[in-house]
Amino acid sequence: MYTKYYRVDPVCPDAAMLAEAAALLRQGELVAFPTETVYGLGANGLDAAAVKRIFQAKGRPADNPLILHIADADNLAELAAAVPASARALVECYWPGPLTVVVERQGHVPDAVTGGLNTVAVRLPSSPVARELIRLAGIPVAAPSANTSGRPSPTTAQDVLADLEGKIAAVIDAGPCDIGVESTVIDCTTPVPTLLRPGGITYEMLIAVLGDIEVDPALAGAQTVPKSPGMKYTHYAPAAPLTLIEAEPVRSAGLLIREINKALTAGKTVGAIVSAELADIVPPTVMTAVYGSRTDAAAVAANLYTVLRSFDDKAVDVIYAEGIAEQGLGLAVMNRLRKAAGYRILR
Repeated sequence: MYTKYYRVDPVCPDAAMLAEAAALLRQGELVAFPTETVYGLGANGLDAAAVKRIFQAKGRPADNPLILHIADADNLAELAAAVPASARALVECYWPGPLTVVVERQGHVPDAVTGGLNTVAVRLPSSPVARELIRLAGIPVAAPSANTSGRPSPTTAQDVLADLEGKIAAVIDAGPCDIGVESTVIDCTTPVPTLLRPGGITYEMLIAVLGDIEVDPALAGAQTVPKSPGMKYTHYAPAAPLTLIEAEPVRSAGLLIREINKALTAGKTVGAIVSAELADIVPPTVMTAVYGSRTDAAAVAANLYTVLRSFDDKAVDVIYAEGIAEQGLGLAVMNRLRKAAGYRILR
């Protein structure tokens, strides 16, 4: 399959190009498009056959639910059997934006979208390109990240093409994504709303609106039936096995160098993902990628998947990654790093 390529301005996209891509969505084709978080792989969210093509293109497990993206907040009522007060409060504050709410679904939402559950995840993105594409398509757009399942999510159109060129009808390129990690997902069907995936709307921001939330055990590595994308045990992984170092900064430096030296002594080619603060202590024989200052979680989030993907064309046997504090966006960063490591963690 030939993948069409559309280059558009991220703020004022070409309407004719988006209309052509929207027509492809209505025809049941797959179109990758930018959001403020990562690039999504879109299909008509009310067409079960089109949705199944997402799973085929990505190699994604069928029980992993998808998010329906909408163009206007009023569209939520067309998909939800009920909108709890918690969901209403959150969307009033944080839509459009990197927030996905899980609500009870209406019957016309396909099982292929929900993984057979009686709930559906819905998001209103803030990206002008994404919203205009969805508006022109006139349908809710089911869209996980536009990558091969289990791999780091794409934050550029080039990342999308590296995984999916020839497997999808089109990709819309509006440059790099702003946030760099996927949306926050919160289940509003539970007595106390439950955080399923941390993202651009932080834990602290959720608490500011709701007063109290629970955190799903899957965020600590427990295996549960997934109610949200990204809840599988291993996800976002680079090609080489990754080990995450979780410790206070001084201890983290010691653990990192110890493990790197052990691997080098064993004759392995080593990669390291580190903060700017530790970059100078890594041996020069190690292939090093710096994600930014560990005090700037937003910058680390924006760079994270690019850094993880940067090792795919390097012949490394192992990768060691330095963790950061879990305040603000740091919680989302650490969630992605733990999954990228398959929970191989040194503390």
